[in-house]
Amino acid sequence: MLHFQKWKVILVGAIVFAGFIFAAPNLIPSSALQGLPSWVPQKQVNLGLDLQGGAHLLYRIDEAELVEDWLGTIRGDIRETLRSNRIGYVDLNKNTTARAVSVRIRKPEDVDKAFTELKKIAAPVGNDVFGGFSGNDMEVTKSGDKITLTATELGLNDRISSAIQASIETIRRRVDAFGTTEPSIQREGRDRILVQVPGVSDVQRLKGLIGETGKLEFKLVDASANAGEVALSKKVPPGSELLYSEDEPPVPYVLKDRVMVSGENLVDSQPGFDSRTGEPVVNFRFDAAGAKRFGRATQDNVGLPFAIVLDNKVISAPVIREPILGGTGQISGNFSVQEANDLSVLLRSGALPAKLSVIEERTVGASLGADSIESGKKAAIFGMILVVAFMFVAYGLFGAFANMALLVNVALIFAVLSLMGATLTLPGIAGIVLVIGIAVDANVLINERIREEMRSGKSPIAAVDSGYSRALVTIIDSNVTTLIAVLVLFWLGSGPVRGFAVTLTIGILASMFTAVTVTRMLVAAWLRWKRPKELPL
Repeated sequence: MLHFQKWKVILVGAIVFAGFIFAAPNLIPSSALQGLPSWVPQKQVNLGLDLQGGAHLLYRIDEAELVEDWLGTIRGDIRETLRSNRIGYVDLNKNTTARAVSVRIRKPEDVDKAFTELKKIAAPVGNDVFGGFSGNDMEVTKSGDKITLTATELGLNDRISSAIQASIETIRRRVDAFGTTEPSIQREGRDRILVQVPGVSDVQRLKGLIGETGKLEFKLVDASANAGEVALSKKVPPGSELLYSEDEPPVPYVLKDRVMVSGENLVDSQPGFDSRTGEPVVNFRFDAAGAKRFGRATQDNVGLPFAIVLDNKVISAPVIREPILGGTGQISGNFSVQEANDLSVLLRSGALPAKLSVIEERTVGASLGADSIESGKKAAIFGMILVVAFMFVAYGLFGAFANMALLVNVALIFAVLSLMGATLTLPGIAGIVLVIGIAVDANVLINERIREEMRSGKSPIAAVDSGYSRALVTIIDSNVTTLIAVLVLFWLGSGPVRGFAVTLTIGILASMFTAVTVTRMLVAAWLRWKRPKELPL
C-alpha cells in the first residue's frame, strides 16, 4: 500500500535531513563553512594521500640484524639449558652466515643428554593444510661432540612475519602520536612495510621518528677504563663495550655489557621541563619489575656514572647521586622541545624488533591532489547531469522523483564517510561516480514495471503500488549480488581497491534506501495531492 504511517515519514525525513546536515561541510566551498550555524557539524571527509598530498615511504626490515638477534637469543638459551642440566661445554659460537649456533660438549657421555635437552629449544611453527604445525623453527643436529642448532627457512619466515607485524604496530603508535589522520600502514611482500601518511609536511621528521629502532638501555659506565685511550687503541676491556654519543665530535664511553634495565620495562614517557634549569627533558616511568631492578642498581652504585643508551648511542651519562627507588626518572641531553617530544614518542611506542631502511620514498604534492579532486568533481557533476537528463526525458515527473532521490543518495554517502572517519581517495571518487550511474537502476525497474501495470488496465494507485511491490525482489537481488562482489573486493583488496569498495558499498546501501523508500514517499504524496486518472509515464 502507498499509505505510510506518520512515524515512518518522520524517520525517513530525519535520515534525509541528517544526511544533508552531515554532508554539508563536504558539498559546499570551504570558504562558506564559517557562515553555517554553530549546530551544523564542521567535520569533513578525510582525504587520502593521492588527494591531500603527503609521504609515501617503503621500508625494508633488516634481516641480518633480525638473524643476529635471534642467534644471540638461541646462544643464551643453549647456555641456560646446559647449565641448568649441569652439562659442561666449550666453544659456544654463532655463525651468522650459516644462521647457526654450535656448541661442543666437554664429556662424551653427556652428548646424548645434551642433544635431547637442546632439541626442546626448537619450537614448532607454521600451519599446514590441516591446521597443524608444518615444521620447527630450528634444526638440531649432532656430529661427534658437536651439536648445532640451525635456523630453518620456515623459522626465519615466521620470525620475519612476527617482526613485520610488531613493526607495523610500533609504527602505527608513532605515526598516531605525530598528529596525522588516517595513515595507511601495511605489509608489502616478505620483508617490507608500506607507510602512507596524508597531510604530513615535515617528511624528514616523520622518517626520523619511524626509522629509529628505539632500543633503550641503561648501563653502568666502566670507571676503570679510560674512554679516550680505549677509543684510540680499540682495545676494549673484557665485559665492556665502546659506544659514542651523538655530539659533534662524538664522545666515547666505555660501558659495562650488562644491561641494568631495558626499555621493555618502560610503561610511560612524557616530555617536560627540568625544574631547576628549565631545559626540555623526557620523564619516564618503569613497571614494577623495572622499578625494582633500577632501584637496586642505583642503590648498589651510588657515586658511579651510568649511561642512558638509545640505539647504541649514548644520550647522557649522569652520576648516580642517590638511589632512585620510585621507578621514575628523567632523561636530559640538551634537547629542543621538539626533540624531547619525539624522544618521548619513540620510547612510549616501544622498540622496533629490527632496523628499518627506506628503499622507496615519494612525496605527493598538494597540487596533484587538488588536480585530482577537481577532475573527480567534474566527472561526478558531468555524470550526474547526464543521468538526471536521461531520467527526466525517459520518465518525466517520475524521473524527477528519481533525481531527487539521487541527490539524497550522494548526500548520504558523504555523511556516512564523515561519520565513519573514512578516507576518501581517488578510487573512492570513482566509486561515487559509479554509484551515480547505478543508483537510478532501481527506479528504472520500478518505472518500467508501473508502465506494464498501467497497460494491463490498472488504476494509477494500483499500478504504482504493484510496480513498487513486484520490482522490490528484483532490486534486492541485483543489489545484493553487487554488494557481495564489492565486499570481496574490500576483504581481499588493499589501499586504493578498498577505497573504491568502501564508497561503492555505502552508495549501494544508500541507493536501495532512496530508490525504494524516498521515491515511494514522494510518489505517494503526489498521488494523494493530485489524484490523477493517468500517470505521466
